[in-house]
Amino acid sequence: MDATELYRKVLLSIAGNKLVEKLSLKYGRKLASKFIAGDTLSEALDEIEVLNRKGIMVTLDHLGEGIQALSEAAGYKEEYLRLVDGIAERKVNSNVSLKPTQMGLALDPEACFGNIRAVVSRAQKHGNFVRIDMEDSPFTQATIDIVLRLHKEGLTNVGTVIQAYLHRTENDVKRLIEAGVNLRLVKGAYKEPGTVAFQQMSEVIDNYKKIIRMHLDKGIYTAIASHDDRIISWVKDYARANGIPKDAFEFQMLYGLRMSEQERLAKEGYRIRCYMPYGTMWHPYYTRRLAEKPANLWMVLKNMFK
Repeated sequence: MDATELYRKVLLSIAGNKLVEKLSLKYGRKLASKFIAGDTLSEALDEIEVLNRKGIMVTLDHLGEGIQALSEAAGYKEEYLRLVDGIAERKVNSNVSLKPTQMGLALDPEACFGNIRAVVSRAQKHGNFVRIDMEDSPFTQATIDIVLRLHKEGLTNVGTVIQAYLHRTENDVKRLIEAGVNLRLVKGAYKEPGTVAFQQMSEVIDNYKKIIRMHLDKGIYTAIASHDDRIISWVKDYARANGIPKDAFEFQMLYGLRMSEQERLAKEGYRIRCYMPYGTMWHPYYTRRLAEKPANLWMVLKNMFK
């Protein structure tokens, strides 16, 4: 295990520590704005317009996960309906991302399905697409089941996320490709045990390349979410070597990270999409961003003790 892998595991392990959470909530909100477009939908839509003018597409996400009551899920559903309508009214180039636990998956799976279905149905009326985000492994199968159920009902404007670090991923990709489900391919950002996930980054990257190839070789539109220059360069080289056009795939990156690189990719003619969150429930998302890169945590620590 190299130093970066160790850093990530340690930070994700201490993220639930009450003292760490208290310090982060006290000092981190201002710094979290680096990764979050704003507290309100209006602020987020304004920022989407800025990115669209630079040739960058967006996936808009309203922050929230791990709710305690179904009434919270109902509130999130209503915000997502406003979000979908807002994208249509402003005519911005953005689709939608939501988390199933935000919609009640851990509390009442059927109520969760109803909430998600309402959002996907509204998006379909506007000709838009909804990405159901993938959370940690206890929710993997339930999330896949929701997407497949929606497809069977004719709501095919919905896809999900596949995490390369899970042992089950290759089989999931085969099944979902056969079902015609649009996938966002990622390495994975949760702390998982060795029984369900690869623990060595080299294994994760090998599996990540494998599932990317599974898409590109079949001519399936591919969403590759990574800030890793090695992955981005490898995809470019693989596409050129195999005659795969630039409009057959898109790169995806997070809001606030490598924004100049996102602009550069757009200028090179690649399709690039920025995952943009907004809202006040920023802490869990922010913690995962810190875990991805030591420099992000160093920035926080310097400002905490000024």
